[in-house]
Amino acid sequence: MAFLALGINHKTASVDVRERVAFTPEQLVEALRLLCSRTSSREAAILSTCNRSELYLDQESLAADEVLQWLADYHHLSVDDLRTCAYVHQGDLAVRHMMRVASGLDSMVLGEPQILGQMKSAYAVAREAGTVGPMLSRLFQATFSTAKTVRTDTAIGENPVSVAFAAVSLAKQIFADLHRSQALLIGAGETISLVARHLRDQGIKRIVVANRTLERASLLAEEFGAHAVLLSDIPQELVNSDIVISSTASQLPILGKGAVERALKQRKHKPIFMVDIAVPRDIEPEVGELDDVYLYTVDDLHEVVEENLKSRQGAAQVAEELVASGADDFMLRLRELAAVDVLKAYRQQAERLRDEELARAQRMLANGASAEDVLAQLARGLTNKLLHAPSVQLKKISADGRFEALAVAQELFALDEGESKP
Repeated sequence: MAFLALGINHKTASVDVRERVAFTPEQLVEALRLLCSRTSSREAAILSTCNRSELYLDQESLAADEVLQWLADYHHLSVDDLRTCAYVHQGDLAVRHMMRVASGLDSMVLGEPQILGQMKSAYAVAREAGTVGPMLSRLFQATFSTAKTVRTDTAIGENPVSVAFAAVSLAKQIFADLHRSQALLIGAGETISLVARHLRDQGIKRIVVANRTLERASLLAEEFGAHAVLLSDIPQELVNSDIVISSTASQLPILGKGAVERALKQRKHKPIFMVDIAVPRDIEPEVGELDDVYLYTVDDLHEVVEENLKSRQGAAQVAEELVASGADDFMLRLRELAAVDVLKAYRQQAERLRDEELARAQRMLANGASAEDVLAQLARGLTNKLLHAPSVQLKKISADGRFEALAVAQELFALDEGESKP
């Protein structure tokens, strides 16, 4: 019934160490089988992302040092070096840790949703490897259920907390259906790459990437199924662009009021949503004075991001309470399950004794004994047999001085202290 979670993450280890401890998708099945064969672990799963590598195990007699040694050996690392950045959670704390991770409460970006999918993949791979049994399966299912409750009952993942995501979210507020919209992205750096990814995920109809060099624009366009053009092509592309997001390193504005004004006339004043993420600005501030243009700067987006971070942090407090409740409920159900096998064995023993006494009573009736005598003997015999083993054990416990066990027995049999006195 004990669990162990051991690993490293972005809070405890540098990128260099995380890279060395990471498992590739191709390694996972073999690694899981090795983990179970070379340690005393019966069940195991591995979660490995760019920000964390964690091992989840059904602990029993398994020691954390045993798992740490295996992890160090597998990745050809010094166990002492690994110990300085590894963390270990056991029992209830391991359960709570898994639920916090799945809910996005332990992520670099608070509340990010990708981690739940990554944890579901870890579970699927462990099942494929045959290293997940009933205990970890129950834990994973409870973890997924708790994470779903966090997503449903809190706003922890609803508000964007990156500039790129905030820009796309604002675009969605203005254009309800991005499937019909075209986006013009100016620049080809990391931020524009993130914007392109978010737009693609939202099902944008078409993306055009404009850059000073066509080669750089083409590389980015190829990744997202976009069309690449030069900066000099922007005026022509503006006519068909509903969304314009710019982030370059230019020291001078790339897009002026006149070019946008001409594009709006050709568009018959169909609105354009613009976001200028660059510093210095890529889009002249005067563009914002035009009717049918919604222009946001990086400062506007930072305000959105900061406000959303506050919102997520408030939601995180509620989420932590939901995780604590989910962990407590799971451990309670697990402890209840631990009694099932004992109850099953006790019932089987009682039924065997009952059948023996019933058969004896039937023989007495067949031999002509009166029904009253048979019933009295049946009740007496069944009572004696049901009490025999507990009586012997209670006397032994008392003789051994194990008085705490006697108190447990009194509670188990629901005996009022007054009932035992003459």
